[in-house]
Amino acid sequence: MWIDITQTMKKGMPNWPGDTPFSFEVGYTKQQTGSVNIGRITTSLHTGTHVDAPFHFNSEAETIEQLDINTYIGDCYIVSCVGEEVITVEMLSSIDFLGAKRVLLKMVSQSSKQFPEKIPVISPDAASFLKERGVILLGVDNPSVDPLDSKEVSAHHALYENGIHILEGLDLSEVTPGLYDLIALPLKIEGADGSPVRAVIRKK
Repeated sequence: MWIDITQTMKKGMPNWPGDTPFSFEVGYTKQQTGSVNIGRITTSLHTGTHVDAPFHFNSEAETIEQLDINTYIGDCYIVSCVGEEVITVEMLSSIDFLGAKRVLLKMVSQSSKQFPEKIPVISPDAASFLKERGVILLGVDNPSVDPLDSKEVSAHHALYENGIHILEGLDLSEVTPGLYDLIALPLKIEGADGSPVRAVIRKK
C-alpha cells in the first residue's frame, strides 16, 4: 500500500508570505465548450510539497528539468526529529539509515493550516555528514531547510555543494519512522527553480 505524504493543493493552503498563493478554477465549463471542463491553476512553485532546483538559490546551477529523476525514486529512511530546533550531525550520527540514499525528516507532530512563524532547521554542517552516508536527497515537512528569514540560505548551499537535493513541504504527520520506498517526481518545467510533486511512500 502506497501512503500519500503530499499536501493537498487547495485555496487557502499555507504559502510563503508575499509569494503567489495557490488557486484553481474551472476556466471553461462543459456547458461553454460543449464537451469538457477545463481547469487552470496559479501558484508559486514553492507552495505545498515541492522540490527545490539548485537554480532556486544559485543562478548558475541546474534548473528542474536538468535534474536526474532517479534522485526522487528509491529507498528512503524517515527519521523523527520532533522537538528538535536544529538538526545537527550529533543527532543524525546516532541513526542507522539502513543504507537508504534518501532521508526524510519528520520535524512537526501534525500538519498545520497556517504558515509557521518559526521552523526547525538543518545545520549546514550536517550536509557533509549526510554525503558520507551516501545520501542524495533530504526531505523535510517544513517550508524550508533554513530559517524562514535567512538570506544566506546556508543549508541549501551546503546540501547542494555535497550533492544532496532538497524536497520540502511533506506531510509526515501520520507516518512512523523507518525504511520506505519513495516516489516524489517533479514536473519537467523548462528553466524552473522548483516544482510541485506528488510524494508517496511504501513500507519496505
